[in-house]
Amino acid sequence: MPRECPFSAPRAYADLRRRGPVARVALPTGRTAWVVTGYEEVRAVLADTRVSADIRRPGFPALVEGEQEAGTKTTPFIRMDPPEHSRFRRMLLAEMTVRKARRMRRDIQRIVDDRIDELLNYGPPADLVTHFAHVVSSTVMCELVGLRRGDKLFRRVTETLGSQVFGGGGSTAEGASEGIGALGAVVEDAVRAKEEDPGEDLLSRLVHERLRSGELTRQELVTTISILIVAGWETTTNQIALSVLALLQRPDLLERLRRDPAVLPQAVEELLRTLSVGDSIALRTATEDIEVGGTVIPAGDGIIPLLAAADHDPAVFPDPERIDFDRTGRTHVAFSYGIHQCVGQNVARLELGVAIGTLVDRMPGLRAAEPFESVRFRHDGIAFGPERVLVTW
Repeated sequence: MPRECPFSAPRAYADLRRRGPVARVALPTGRTAWVVTGYEEVRAVLADTRVSADIRRPGFPALVEGEQEAGTKTTPFIRMDPPEHSRFRRMLLAEMTVRKARRMRRDIQRIVDDRIDELLNYGPPADLVTHFAHVVSSTVMCELVGLRRGDKLFRRVTETLGSQVFGGGGSTAEGASEGIGALGAVVEDAVRAKEEDPGEDLLSRLVHERLRSGELTRQELVTTISILIVAGWETTTNQIALSVLALLQRPDLLERLRRDPAVLPQAVEELLRTLSVGDSIALRTATEDIEVGGTVIPAGDGIIPLLAAADHDPAVFPDPERIDFDRTGRTHVAFSYGIHQCVGQNVARLELGVAIGTLVDRMPGLRAAEPFESVRFRHDGIAFGPERVLVTW
């Protein structure tokens, strides 16, 4: 269901919600599944222990032909249930606490400043997707793992991210498998490098504390790091680029951020809610008959809690399409909810705040270099976002 307005959920979600918070739909694969559009119902599904994220279950609502088969081969931790999922989540959460994320602020600020320095030196116009958001988010994820700019492995990771397809409705299962395989080969080399020369970084700690103890197999480590890099890179790239594009269309909001930087944390949360770029990542299967919003979903059926629909539920967020930095009340579910809530959300929030805030501050003349109507969007990727945002200053 394409977005008519890139800064809001598809209008079809509102049509579904009028039929009730739960509706049966046909998927591109020919299967059927239940979509959940109400805010309270989405949270209830994501918190329900009778709902599974395991991609290996027969009723898993894959959106692309072959996606389930490809995912079953690698079984990323985001497609697992406890206790398997809990083991990986605990390892990663220990590395991504609020405290540790705050310590990264200096590094993220350096990455963003370096990129803006290069843009200013090179001169306009520039594509904010390729020349800013992609570079910032891929560099942050590489440095989080332990790969520094200038290293051969760093260049291989960023080149792979820019040249491969990792999933979504616009990909094939073979293409997604090829993308993860190509990234996995680089991560495998990074694991070997950290075995020989460890540092003070996430990958080194996982290698020496988890791999050597046998708590992680080599394949589990490679898959986990690969998925972590892809998830942190693609969603944040799209969120940064789409956020800036939204601000360029609302000069009043852009000016407010320039005048009052203290509003930035609220702005980041509201942009996360409004844009909800990772809308349909949370794919689930009912393991028992469950009642959601007055509808019984039978055991074995696929469920898709639509995060953008929940974040635009007018019963919870009045005038949901309006970007309102002063909005108060319930929190959004852009990072999902429950035990599968994004492990990297603390880093993502920090990265978004630094990237958007610094861009607004250091480029006071930032403006669009092409008509808004000419901007094209990725409607069927893992995360929604613009293909290009051409700007000048």
